[in-house]
Parts: sequence; C-alpha cells; structure tokens
Amino acid sequence: MKAIFFREHRADIEYGELPAPVRAPAEVLVELEAVSLNRVELFTWEGWPGLELEMPHVPGADGAGRVVEVGSQVTLFAVGDRVVINPNLTCGECEFCLAGQENLCKQWRLLGEHAPGTFRELISLPERNLLKMPRDFDAAIAAAAALVYLTAWHSLITRGQLRAGESVLVVGASGGVNTASIQIAKYSGASVLVVGSGADKLAVAKDAGADVLIDRSQDEGWSKTAYLAEGRRGVDVVVDNVGADTMPLSLRAARKGGRILTVGNTSGPKFELDNRLLFGKHLSIIGSTMGTTEDFETVMGLVFEGKLNPVLDRQFPLEDARMAFARMRAGEQRGKITLTVP
Repeated sequence: MKAIFFREHRADIEYGELPAPVRAPAEVLVELEAVSLNRVELFTWEGWPGLELEMPHVPGADGAGRVVEVGSQVTLFAVGDRVVINPNLTCGECEFCLAGQENLCKQWRLLGEHAPGTFRELISLPERNLLKMPRDFDAAIAAAAALVYLTAWHSLITRGQLRAGESVLVVGASGGVNTASIQIAKYSGASVLVVGSGADKLAVAKDAGADVLIDRSQDEGWSKTAYLAEGRRGVDVVVDNVGADTMPLSLRAARKGGRILTVGNTSGPKFELDNRLLFGKHLSIIGSTMGTTEDFETVMGLVFEGKLNPVLDRQFPLEDARMAFARMRAGEQRGKITLTVP
C-alpha cells in the first residue's frame, strides 16, 4: 500500500510502501480517493511533549473514498458505497458517547494525530466513523470539508448558539476553520466581519461571504474598528482560533454579553487576560473541540446539498505531499489543500 509517512518528528516526509490495514469484523475498509491537509498535520509532524506515536506515522485526519470490504458485524455499509470520514475516534461505549457527545469521549483521539491517518491508499475504520455521500459527489470537496466544517459548526451553532441577525467577527481570513465559520455564519443569517493579515487573504474571506473586511496589517486597532462598525456596540460573537496574538483584542471587540469562541491557538496557547473585560462586559469564553456525530451528519448534509462550499486551494497527487506540507508551512495556501490518491 502506498502511503505518506514520517519516521520521526521533523524528519523528511516520505512516500512509499507500508503494510495494508487488517480489517476487523466491525470495521469497513475504504479505498481513499482524496484527502485534505489541516494545520494539525503540521503540529503532529513537529511533535510536542507527551505525544507518543508508533513510527513510521501516517498523518491525515480527512479523507473520502469508496468502500471495498465490510466486516461481518457491519450493518450500515456495502461494497461500492462512497463515504466521507468523520475523524473523531471514540469508544462508542462511555457515558459521553451514549449521550451523543462523542467529542467528549473518555478515550477520544483524532485520526492522524493520535492514530495512523488518511494519507494512504487504504484505511479500515469502525462504521461510526463513516458517512455515505452521493455517488457522484467530488471526494476532494468532501475531504476538504469534513474536519473544518464539523469544527466550525459545533463551535458556532452547537456551543455558540448563533442566531439569525447577530454579528460575528472571525479573526483570520483564509484558514479552513475560519472560511467554514464565515459560510456557516452567513448561512445562519448573521452578518460577518473578518480580520485578516493582508489583502490577498481578505479576498478569500470576501469570496466566502464576509460583509466587512479589516486588514490588521494596516490597522493595529482592529478591535476598535470592529466595535465602531457595529454602531459602537461591539459584535455578538467573536471566533478567535489564533490565540496569543489576538485574544486580548478579541475581548475588546465583543459587545456586552458577547461570546468568544475558540477551537485552537495557532499563534500560541498562553496570553494575558484583562479580567475587568470579562466581568465588566459579562463576556463568555467558550471552548470547543471537533463535534458530535449529529453535527457531522448535519453539516456534511449541507455540503452535499451545495449550501456550504469549502474554499479550495491547490490540489496535489499524494506522492507530492512534501510540496503540500511546504506550502502550508510557508502560509501560502488560500483555502484547503487537497491530495488525490491514485
């Protein structure tokens, strides 16, 4: 089986042969057609204290393809079904899983981060990790949507309780979760402001549906600009997945009673917090990770219907994954990078 892998953290990204997965009775063997690159792949490749992986490690959380084998205990899928992968790895048995809160599973792991991922020809997964997609749907679009739209939907809709008529400030213009957040907010009837670090990234946000564009490379006081843009009231919801570099200003941009949503920290996890803003403005900081099975089915259904459309960057063949990683490391992507699997 052809695969992309690395033998140690920060080592060369390799393309070569690895043993094919052995399908268990309760699993489905999928022949992948397309996979997608997320920033978590870079973080996993770089490694961090406490992350223990069996090497060589195959990265990749996202993927879509065709069922080629089903185990004897599988009831929902048949050979030939086309499927997209839900990257939440769960036990299916703990109190959280049984309550439909799979992303809180006591044994939760992320495909490609804590276990071998999708950057290969074949993958075997429990049927709870798969969702049927229309037979003629583009596998690259499905793969590009899965993780980021699930993450954004759970954060904005399930956790953030976004309502029509509210205003949303998205901090970051062209990343996968941010462009998904822009589209989901617009679909929900919200107005969207976006803070980006340059005209080219803001152009991506505009194409995704943003109403107000703020270039923070030209406007260091962007929180005041956002505040004034909403009639000196501030915004109802701030989506800030940048973290250390932006969170203090995000708190200032929010209205009284506003919500700050975060699913990540690309600029760093630690920052100083002015507690006066929290209690003085009655702010809520809401954390979120991935989403539930119900969230996945709902948001991917909207993708399949064309109501949500992932912003796509460049596409590479799987064997050129090194080039894809280099493009993401350099911050050159404008949307989701996808890889086609031969």
